[in-house]
Amino acid sequence: MADKVSLINDRDQINAVQDLIVERAEELGFPSATLFALRLAMEEAIVNAFHHGHRDLAPETPITVEYTLSPERIRVAVEDQGPGFTPAAVPDPTLDENLENPGGRGLVLIRAYMSRVRHNDRGNRVEMELTVPEEL
Repeated sequence: MADKVSLINDRDQINAVQDLIVERAEELGFPSATLFALRLAMEEAIVNAFHHGHRDLAPETPITVEYTLSPERIRVAVEDQGPGFTPAAVPDPTLDENLENPGGRGLVLIRAYMSRVRHNDRGNRVEMELTVPEEL
């Protein structure tokens, strides 16, 4: 069963949730590179939820963060109350014509660092999964 927390756009609350999830992952033995990837992806997802998803909503409107951790995988979902978006419609920031456009970089980072990323049909929830790297 997933743990669930509601957050308002308050840096102390955001940091506390991120710290909690990263500390739990560390206790389960995830390596420091995985902890870095997890923190970065959560930061991008949460910032996107408030900055884009809640752009036209009251500042105190909360987002929801759900998470489950096991020794094999970490799952984190961030859901805002905004209208959503179509991820495929976000321009690729790595293409020459978009290099000066700041949009889309957070999505690229999330996809690069997480093992699996999925958005719901509405586009207001991102589900991220990070699995233990296979031993060589």
